[in-house]
Amino acid sequence: MAKHKGDGEGVRVALVASEFNYDVSLLMLERAKEEVEFLGATLGPVVKTPGVFDMPLAVKLLMERADVDAVVTLGAVIEGETDHDQVVMNQASRKLTDLSVEFGKPLGLGISGPGETRLQAQDRIENAAAAVRAVVKMSRRISEIRGA
Repeated sequence: MAKHKGDGEGVRVALVASEFNYDVSLLMLERAKEEVEFLGATLGPVVKTPGVFDMPLAVKLLMERADVDAVVTLGAVIEGETDHDQVVMNQASRKLTDLSVEFGKPLGLGISGPGETRLQAQDRIENAAAAVRAVVKMSRRISEIRGA
């Protein structure tokens, strides 16, 4: 993974954060912003969605923009009393992957869960930085593949 300041120069990264379980996703959002800055990338639009299930539409609209090279999604899908967390994460992650392929832009899945407790979600806040590093690295690889 990219780990050095300047590795993200010229890469414009948008962030999409879930407002559900915001005590966790707010910290993820701040950590992602720090990593964008550390890598020397440019912070693009920051969008908040009601939940993880709502993210694909926001991501699609961001990926359509010429001023966005990559998108990172942030949130925590915490286990409840039903399998709802499984449905949310399975459907959202599948659609997000499809959008990345459709638009040819990296998508960082900085969403933890499903099946985790709130404490486990808090322990995974650093995954936000890893998702930023992944999209910066993938943006570079895509440029190489395209010959740019």
